[in-house]
Amino acid sequence: MKVGVTGGIGSGKSTVCRLFAQRGIAVYDSDAAAKRLMGEDAALRRGLTTCFGAETFRGGELDRGYLAAIVFSDPQALADLNALVHPAVMRDFDAWAARQQGSYVILESAILFEAGLEGSVDKTLAVLAPRELRIERTCRRDGCDAAQVARRIAAQLDDDTVSARADYVLVNITEAELAPAVAEFDRIFSHEAQRY
Repeated sequence: MKVGVTGGIGSGKSTVCRLFAQRGIAVYDSDAAAKRLMGEDAALRRGLTTCFGAETFRGGELDRGYLAAIVFSDPQALADLNALVHPAVMRDFDAWAARQQGSYVILESAILFEAGLEGSVDKTLAVLAPRELRIERTCRRDGCDAAQVARRIAAQLDDDTVSARADYVLVNITEAELAPAVAEFDRIFSHEAQRY
């Protein structure tokens, strides 16, 4: 069974996925995979350069700051980026999932619903947190200012939409509450996976 875990910036989805991994569940980090594929996949690199210009790569390396400045301020540019990257990521995920052991695997994706990837998984879990807490966490983690984080949050689906589309929701306020919640979801997913 494939479980998609999603959540906006600063929601704590990576922490949740780390807790699943500590329980022995295989987790595929789609953000890390996308970065890797943008560096390694020649066809994807050509597509990015064609769409966003020669400045997309500097010294052969992806200029993430340049690309982020474009896509987080222009919804169409973000859609263009997703249309290039997501098919490559999902091919990689499917090949990876086929090699894993265990009753279920996790696809970690910040933009599972925005990218239409929920059709590639069997169940979805949305990790949510209050907006101010998300901003505070992200500023602390990335050393950026609140306005930058607020713009990124605005570019993502709102929590009401995400929770309505997800099969399950985990509200992440404190890390102390996360381990028991993840243990419960592990029990649920292990049980549901018996049907797949």
